[in-house]
Amino acid sequence: MDLTLPLWFEIGSLVALTLILIADLLIILKRPHIPSTRESTLWVVFYVTLALIFAGLMWLIAGGEYAGQFVAGWLTEYSLSIDNLFVFVLIMSQFAVPRRYQQEVLMVGIIIALVLRGLFILAGAAIIENFSWVFYIFGAFLVWTAYRQAFPGDDHDEDVKKENFVVRLVRRTVDISDHYDGAKIRTVVDGKKMFTPMIIVFVAIGVTDLIFAIDSIPAIFGITQSAFIVFTANIFALMGLRQLYFLLGDLLDRLRYLHYGIAFILAFIGVKLFLHAMHVNELPFINGGEPIEWAPEISTLMSLGVIVISMVVATVASLVASSRERRAAGQAEPADPADAASVVADEKGTPSTVEPPTPSERSDERP
Repeated sequence: MDLTLPLWFEIGSLVALTLILIADLLIILKRPHIPSTRESTLWVVFYVTLALIFAGLMWLIAGGEYAGQFVAGWLTEYSLSIDNLFVFVLIMSQFAVPRRYQQEVLMVGIIIALVLRGLFILAGAAIIENFSWVFYIFGAFLVWTAYRQAFPGDDHDEDVKKENFVVRLVRRTVDISDHYDGAKIRTVVDGKKMFTPMIIVFVAIGVTDLIFAIDSIPAIFGITQSAFIVFTANIFALMGLRQLYFLLGDLLDRLRYLHYGIAFILAFIGVKLFLHAMHVNELPFINGGEPIEWAPEISTLMSLGVIVISMVVATVASLVASSRERRAAGQAEPADPADAASVVADEKGTPSTVEPPTPSERSDERP
């Protein structure tokens, strides 16, 4: 029989995680730099291992059901956080954030995300405790979100790149300099104090975090109703996000089917929420306000399996498709004889074409 989570474990865990986040932030502030692949890999492995150790402790203290809920919730939030990275890449590119200072931007974004998700978690837990019918709303919302995720439309990237109302409002109401001044938010230009473009980046990241919090919190409440598990799963999912951003780099462009995996997870959890709402039904116009006994309950183990399989299939399919395209592109010959001639002519001298800048080169340009 599963036990309950003791108060000392919950308080101790939150204190320890807060200290780790503070230490991570101090490291960034003290030594801003572009992390190497090795450094990013080690940090990601550290945070993943830490999450698994935490799950193991939860298993020993409170039982397998709690541990399973945490792992399923953590993986769900981690997959949704990876989806966050796509938007972060677009924001960094759009505002030409120097790569050297992208760590600070990401850390501020993570802190904003934690605060917003914390507020959503408290509100969600209170609503669920008093209004069980909210599961119907959460379920419908997640199914709609899954559809939007799977079929975003051809102009999805352009929509993301468009400045939202809040960003446009900031531009109109405050003086913003033309250039960055390191990672500073305020600078002095010709004796006048002004905000740097960094304030726009922080606002864009904050609005993005708010949107993703609205999507992700109902999803994890479909796995567990424990506010502690929901919050810690979010913390662990966000803790390694900064390093994962630099580790994946251009690989994000190759994960073309990832959004289908995320969409399937959201749709699955939406259906799970519907079934749970039917099982605890209190709405008088549905089954006379009585629980619908035949409504099945999806187990935590099944949820965990669906999440893992969905992400693995989406990732493998993306990498296989990208690898095939690369091989096909490498074997393709120039269609125009003039192109082939120019390649031969360039063997001795100046290249005939200019290569487009890499993402890292673009990020160091001025806005």
